[in-house]
Amino acid sequence: MSLYNKKISAYFTINKITRGFFIAFLSAGAIYLDWMGTVNPFINTLLALSAIFFWLISDKKVWVWSGFFIGILWFWWMGVSFVHYQMPWAVPLVIFIAGLIYSVVFYLSITAVYLLEKYLKVNNLIGKALLLLIFSYIHPLGFDWFKPELLFTNSYLGVEKWQFGLILLGISLAIYKRNLLFLFILLGAYPFLKHFENNREINEKITLHNSYISVEDKWNIRYKSQHIDEVMRAIYQAIDDKQEIIVFPESIFALYLNREEKLLTILKNYSHKITIVVGGLYWDNPIPRNSTYIFQKGEYTIANKVVLVPFGEQNPLPAWLGKWVNKIFFDGAPDYVAAKNFTDYTVKGTTYRNAICFEATSEKLYEGDPKNMIVLSNNGWLMPSIEPTQQKILLEFYSKKYGTTIYHSVNMSPAYIVHNGKIVEKGVKK
Repeated sequence: MSLYNKKISAYFTINKITRGFFIAFLSAGAIYLDWMGTVNPFINTLLALSAIFFWLISDKKVWVWSGFFIGILWFWWMGVSFVHYQMPWAVPLVIFIAGLIYSVVFYLSITAVYLLEKYLKVNNLIGKALLLLIFSYIHPLGFDWFKPELLFTNSYLGVEKWQFGLILLGISLAIYKRNLLFLFILLGAYPFLKHFENNREINEKITLHNSYISVEDKWNIRYKSQHIDEVMRAIYQAIDDKQEIIVFPESIFALYLNREEKLLTILKNYSHKITIVVGGLYWDNPIPRNSTYIFQKGEYTIANKVVLVPFGEQNPLPAWLGKWVNKIFFDGAPDYVAAKNFTDYTVKGTTYRNAICFEATSEKLYEGDPKNMIVLSNNGWLMPSIEPTQQKILLEFYSKKYGTTIYHSVNMSPAYIVHNGKIVEKGVKK
C-alpha cells in the first residue's frame, strides 16, 4: 500500500469515525432534547462542555469526522424540502452533501491549525481553541447556523464571545496543566451581570397569528379564497380584542400582493383600526421579492428581504453552475433579489425591525442592537424536522446577545415571543 493510500485509510477507522460521531452527538444534544420538549440548563451545560473538551483533545481525523456528522445531525432537514418538489430521491443526496461540506470545512480549518504548529510553533491546543473561537465567522455557502457558542444558549454559561473565550481558556488550561482547578475560570463565563437583559415590557397588544397550512395547500389556487378569509377573520378578531398590531407569517398570501388591488384596498381600510403586518410576494418588475407588507392608517409600505436563504431563494454558486442547479432542482425558477438595507418601522411610538424567516437568524439583522424585531416565517418547506427548533434556539441566542425582544409569527410551527433570550407565551395568540 502506498504512503498516500495509508494516509487516506487512516481516516476510515472505527475509532476515528465513532469518536467524530460522539462529538457531533454531544454538540447536537441540546437541539434534539429541545425538539422533544426538554430544556434543561444543567444537561445543556454538561453536553456543551463535553463537546468542547473532546474537540480540544481530538486529532485531525476525528475533527473531520465530527464535521461530517455535524453536517448530518444539525442539517439533515435541508433535504426535506425536496419531498415537496416531488424529488424524494434527492433527500439522502442532500444529507450526504451537507455532511461532506462540513467535513471539508473542518478539514481545511484543522489543517490550518496543524500548519501553524509546524511552521510557527503555535501549540496545537491553542490552535484548536482559537479555531473554535472563530468558527462562528466561517459560513459555508453563506449559511451561518453552526456556531460553537450556540451550544451554551440554554445553559448556565453566557453566549458572548468573551464568555466563550473564558470557557475555552479554562478547559484548555485544565487539559494542558492536567489540573481541574483551572475549570474555575469557567465561573467567569456565568452571566452574573445580566447586562443583556432589558427591562422593557412585552407588548401585549400584538397578535401573532399562527397558521398550519401545508406547502401544497398554500400554493394551490383552489384554496386562495379560503386563505384570504382566514386572514380576514383573524383581523376581525384582533380588532375586537383591541389589539394594536396583528402579524401574519411569511407568504401567508401566496401571491404578488402588490398586484391585487381589491385585496390591498380591503387591508388599507382595516389598517385605520389596527396595524397589519403580513407576508406576501412583491413583483418589482422584473424582480420577484419576498416581502413584508406593513399596513398603517390607510397606507402601506414594503419591507423587502435583505438576507436570502442559500439555495432556497438565492443560489450562492457561480452563475453558470447556479443556473444548472436551478434548472435541475427548482424548475428553472429565477433567484429572488435581496434589498440593500433592512427596514425599521414604528407603531404607536415603538420601533420594530423587520425580518423574514432565515434573515432573523443572521447576525447582520442585529446591527445597531435593535430593541424589538418582528419576524415572519414559513417552516412548511422543512416539516417535519428539527429546523423550527434550531431556528428558535438561534433567536434565543441573538435575543440574549443583543437584548432584542423578538415577536415571531410562524406557519407550520408554534408562534412565540423571545424576551431576554427566553421563550415566553405571554401575549401569543393562535
